[in-house]
Amino acid sequence: MTFKLDQRLANDSICVGQLKLCQIRLLNDSRWPWLVLVPLIDDLSEVFDLDPVSQALLASETAFVSTILKNLTRAEKINTAALGNIVRQLHIHVIARNPGDQNWPGPVWGFGKSTPYDGDTAKNLISQLQSALNV
Repeated sequence: MTFKLDQRLANDSICVGQLKLCQIRLLNDSRWPWLVLVPLIDDLSEVFDLDPVSQALLASETAFVSTILKNLTRAEKINTAALGNIVRQLHIHVIARNPGDQNWPGPVWGFGKSTPYDGDTAKNLISQLQSALNV
């Protein structure tokens, strides 16, 4: 099986690991702990493009990653979304939110300017995520 990650996702995120269906990526924006799940199947743009078994697996992996992120960050709320208006490749956003974070309770999309992680902070967070996700 070949898999080609959209270049914008590749440029804007860091690979954390892989589950059965999805690659897990950390969005390189330190304002929010923000993961992206990308099914490892080419030419998908919508959840309904997946067969029913893969749809269920995507839902399960999204819930699993959401739970890990919530526990790890002690977030009050986890936002999940599959927008794809700019990047057509199917991907699921999983974002940890807390009162007082930038733009709370508003949406994260289109708000302010991205703040990339410094190297050590990203490495530490990825290490914690890999350990918790067992990837």
